[in-house]
Amino acid sequence: MNKIKVLFVCTHNSARSQMAETFLNILGSDKFEAESAGLEVGTLNPYVIRVMKELKIDISGNKTKNVFDFYRQGKLYQYVITVCDAHISERCPVFPGISEKINWSFEDPSAFTGSYEEILDKTRILRDQIMAKIQVWIEEVTLKSSM
Repeated sequence: MNKIKVLFVCTHNSARSQMAETFLNILGSDKFEAESAGLEVGTLNPYVIRVMKELKIDISGNKTKNVFDFYRQGKLYQYVITVCDAHISERCPVFPGISEKINWSFEDPSAFTGSYEEILDKTRILRDQIMAKIQVWIEEVTLKSSM
């Protein structure tokens, strides 16, 4: 069976898109193949690395990637999902052959403020929101494809 190819895009590929890619590859591994990239290459967010480790998921070795490199390579996706603000997602290139471009607006964890523990708590909430969204989306796409 050919897997549904999904690209998650955010600003720097340092947090939101990394988590979304990881969750889809784990939770939907039988039907989906996910990648992630950013409009610019950043550095993995240390708070995100930490809260993912709490779920026994190690993303510390992940590399940040540039969405325009994927575009130039001619990669094809059935879905491109931006996980940043809608106005930022408009900067994402249009990939040929996409069946659907979706925007899920999540807070940018690089903008979180407070003590170390407060930022960790906000990052946990974001992680759980992204995981829940992935779970619901897997069900929706699976249901739609079975019709």
